[in-house]
Amino acid sequence: MQSTRAEDEVRAAIAAAEDESATPAERAEMLMEIAMGLQQRPKSAEQILAAVDLYDRALSVCPQDERLLSARIFARKGTALLILPDEGTAALQQARAAFEAAMPSLVDFGRPEELAEAEMNLGLAIQNLAGQHKARITDAISAYQRALRTFDKAHFPKEFAILQNNLATAFLSIPFTDARSKMREALAVQAFEEGLKIVNLIDHPAEYAMLQNNLGNALQYASSSHTLENNLRALDAYDEALKVRLRDTMPLEYANTVANKANCLWNLPDDPERPENGNRANVRAAREYYRESREIFSASGQAEKARTVAEALEQIERELLSASPGDSDQQGGGEHRHLN
Repeated sequence: MQSTRAEDEVRAAIAAAEDESATPAERAEMLMEIAMGLQQRPKSAEQILAAVDLYDRALSVCPQDERLLSARIFARKGTALLILPDEGTAALQQARAAFEAAMPSLVDFGRPEELAEAEMNLGLAIQNLAGQHKARITDAISAYQRALRTFDKAHFPKEFAILQNNLATAFLSIPFTDARSKMREALAVQAFEEGLKIVNLIDHPAEYAMLQNNLGNALQYASSSHTLENNLRALDAYDEALKVRLRDTMPLEYANTVANKANCLWNLPDDPERPENGNRANVRAAREYYRESREIFSASGQAEKARTVAEALEQIERELLSASPGDSDQQGGGEHRHLN
């Protein structure tokens, strides 16, 4: 049914764009706008593919001298390819190419915020490619930094916060194999905190929760001598994120955060003032959070995340079974399994 509806919308768009009373530029713009409508809140991958097809048709009828319009179509096509479900890298490679094709004309004729949005999305495409060893993460960082020339905290707080989050996750994705690792960790935490100075729980709840969740991950991940202090700060950050990420309204985001909180609890003593007494209560609490997140991931078809959480659960169960009540002074500790 969804596929049929997408096909019907595409046919209607093409018919409208073939109106001979419209100029080629008007037809191209019409196709772009209909594609953007298809792309918003898509119910299936077919709708996104249909939008990509309409962007390509728009580019085919767009006059060569309409460079700004062509750039806008390329940029919008890139955003559709970014959200296209694809286990490989083909869609991401095409998205990167679309954004790069848009750049020269956006530089010459576009509004600064149009160029900055394209840079931000280009950075995201490159960052995802870098995660699959198909691009350099430093190129993503450069794109984000160029976008920040326009998306400053005073005039574009939401975009500024998203860019700080993306920069921080990019810093953390660089392997910690050299002397600058600690500096990158510090830069990541600083970027998350910079974003949180601008957005707040009331005005920007989604961005606030995203930053708090990822700040918690960064604090847990940090190779610092202040592990206990960092984990306590991380726990506070997850609790802040959970003020927004509720199970009823944002189940997947909720599951991500409670899984991260579980990992944090697993590595925290029950009484921070007396760590020698162990963390049996926190391990049990972590087990319940893992069980809840596994249930949500499984029900949502998130097989990889469900498997990751299941592995943590198995390890916790073994830990609890192997420890008698008299062994409660033995503090456990799980591997870091961070979810965004």
